Amino acid sequence: MSRHPGFGTHSDPTFRSEPRPTGEVVRRVAVYLRPYRWLAVGTVGCAVLSLLFGLVYPKLTRFLIDEVIAQQRHEALTPAALGLLGAFFLREVFNSLRIRINNRLEQNVIFDMRRDVYGRMQRLPLEWFDPRASGDLMTRVIEDVNNVERLLIDGTEQGTVAVLSIIGALVFMFSYSPALAMVALIPMPFLVSGALWYTLTAHRRYRRQREAASAMNALLMDNLQGIRQIKSFGREAYEDERFAERADDLRRGTLVVMRAWAWYSPAMQFLGAMGICLVLWFGGRLVLDGRLAVGELVAFMLYAGMFFYEPIGRLHGLNQMLQSARAAAARVFDIMDAPDEQSTHQVAASDVQPRLRGQSPPTPDWRAQGEVEYKDVGFNYGPGKVALRDINLHAKPGEMIALVGPTGAGKSTLASLLPAFYEVTEGAILIDGYDIRDIPLPVLRAQISLVSQEAFLFNGTLRENIAFGRLDATEEEIIAAARAANCHDFIERLPEGYNSRVGERGVKLSVGEKQRVSIARALLKNAPILILDEATASVDTATEQLIQQALERLLTGRTSLVIAHRLSTIVRADQILVMLHGKIVERGTHQELLALNGLYAKLARIQNTMLIEEGFEQMAIR
Repeated sequence: MSRHPGFGTHSDPTFRSEPRPTGEVVRRVAVYLRPYRWLAVGTVGCAVLSLLFGLVYPKLTRFLIDEVIAQQRHEALTPAALGLLGAFFLREVFNSLRIRINNRLEQNVIFDMRRDVYGRMQRLPLEWFDPRASGDLMTRVIEDVNNVERLLIDGTEQGTVAVLSIIGALVFMFSYSPALAMVALIPMPFLVSGALWYTLTAHRRYRRQREAASAMNALLMDNLQGIRQIKSFGREAYEDERFAERADDLRRGTLVVMRAWAWYSPAMQFLGAMGICLVLWFGGRLVLDGRLAVGELVAFMLYAGMFFYEPIGRLHGLNQMLQSARAAAARVFDIMDAPDEQSTHQVAASDVQPRLRGQSPPTPDWRAQGEVEYKDVGFNYGPGKVALRDINLHAKPGEMIALVGPTGAGKSTLASLLPAFYEVTEGAILIDGYDIRDIPLPVLRAQISLVSQEAFLFNGTLRENIAFGRLDATEEEIIAAARAANCHDFIERLPEGYNSRVGERGVKLSVGEKQRVSIARALLKNAPILILDEATASVDTATEQLIQQALERLLTGRTSLVIAHRLSTIVRADQILVMLHGKIVERGTHQELLALNGLYAKLARIQNTMLIEEGFEQMAIR
C-alpha cells in the first residue's frame, strides 16, 4: 500500500498516553461505584447465589450415582432429579436478576464517567485542544470509557465469582481426595507463568491498537466535515487511500493483539485440559484400587472442570480485559488529569504584580463599563514561538479599535487574549482597571461577545442557535434580536420558521444567513465588549449591506475590537492598529495614518475596495 505525504499518516506520538499501573486504574475507576454500591452488592450477591446453587450440581450428581443408582434406590431417584432441577432453576433465577441489576449498574456508571470526561473537556483551555484531533477525543469519550467501565463492572463481578468458584471447588476437591486435589494443582505454576507473561507484554500491543483506532476516527471525522472540499477537488480516491491506510494500521494493530491471544488462550486451555487428564488418570487408579467411589470421581471431575479450570480460564479473559482497560484508562485519564482553564487562570493570577491588579475581584453580577487596556502584553505559543510583543492599546468605553495587518500578524491572537482563551505570558490586560487574571472566567466571558468571520452554528434549530446567546431569553427577545440582525425575514420564509434545523455547522444556510444568525446570538447576549472578526469578506453586495446594518446595531454602545478585512470598516474606527510580525507598527485614526504616509497609507492607495490581506500581499509582491 502506498503512503501519501501531506496530512500525515499516524497519530502524533507527542500525545501518547502511557498505561497506568493496574492499582491506580482500579482505584480511580472504583470511585464511580460509590453512588451505586447497593447495585454493586446486588450484582455480586446474585452472582454468588447463582454460583452456590451451581455448586450443588456435582454434589447431587455424586449422590445420584453412588447413593441412588449404585444402591438401586428407586424411590430416591425422582426426588434427587427434582432437587437437581430445582438447583438449576434457582441458579438461572439469580443469574437473570444479576444480569438485570448489572445492566442498570453498568449504564449508570458509563453515564457518570462519560459525563465527567465530557465535562472536564469543556473546562480545558483551548491550547489543550489545538494539537488534538476531534476524532481522537470522540474515541476517548465513547470507546475508551466503555473499555474502562468493563474493567469496573465485568471485572469486579466476574473476578469475584471466579475466585469464589476456585475456592469452593478446592474445598470440595480436598474433601473428596487431598491426593487427587494436589494432582489437579500440577498445571498451576504454568498457568500463573503464562498469565504473568501476558500481563507484562500486553500494554504495548493494546496501546498501539487504541492509537490506531483514534487515528482512523480522527481522519473519518475530518473527511466527513470536509466532504464538499473532497468532492470539489476530486480527491475521493486519494482520501479513500488515506482512510485505507489508517484502517490498515488498525487492522495490523488488532492482529498483533489477537496473535498474542491466539497463542496465550489455547495454551492456557491446554494446560487446563492437561489437568483434567491428570485427574482422570490418577482418579481412575484410585477408583480401580477401591480408594475412591465412581460418583466421587465424577463429582471431582465436575468441580475441577466447571469450577476450577473454567474459572481460571475466565480469569485469563479478565486479564485481557484488564490490559485493554489499562490502555484505555491512560487515554481517559489524560483528559481527567489535564489542568482546567480556571486553575490555569488562577495560577496566572498569582503571578500578577500588585500594581497591575484591581482593588478586589468583581462580583458575579458585575457588568463592565467597557474600558479595555493592554499593557506591555507579550504572548508565545511555546518556546521559540513568539506571537505578540510589546502590545499596548487603550480603548475607552464605547470605542472601536480596528486591527489590520497581513495574515499571521497576530490580530486573532491579540483578540483571543481578552476573553482569556490563552493566558498572556508578559504584561497585563485590564478591563475597567481589573486585571483579567483577577476576574473569574465565567464573569469575564459574560462581558464579551464574539462574532467570528466563519460563523459556527450548532446542529439544532434556529431558535436554539440564537438563544445560545442567553438561554433564559423569551420568544419576544429572540425575535427582537433576529430583527436587529436582519435575519427575521428569511427565517419567517422557512417552512418551519424558527424551528427549522440548520444542519451540521449550519450547512442548510448560506454564508450570509449564518453570519446574521451569529450576530443575532451576540445581540441577545448584550455584552458590553465585542470582538468582531469582520464578517463581510465572503458575501455578495446585497448580503454585505444587510450584515453591515446588523453590525452597526451590534457595535452601538459597545467597546469593540474589530479584525478588519475591508477599508470601509476602518474609516469609522476610533483607533486603527496596524500589526506586522506580532507588533503594532502604526496607530492612529484613518486620517492620521494617511498623513503619516506609512504602511497604512500605502495600503489605502492600492485599492479602497480590496480586502486588507490582499492589499498586504500586493505590497509584498511590489
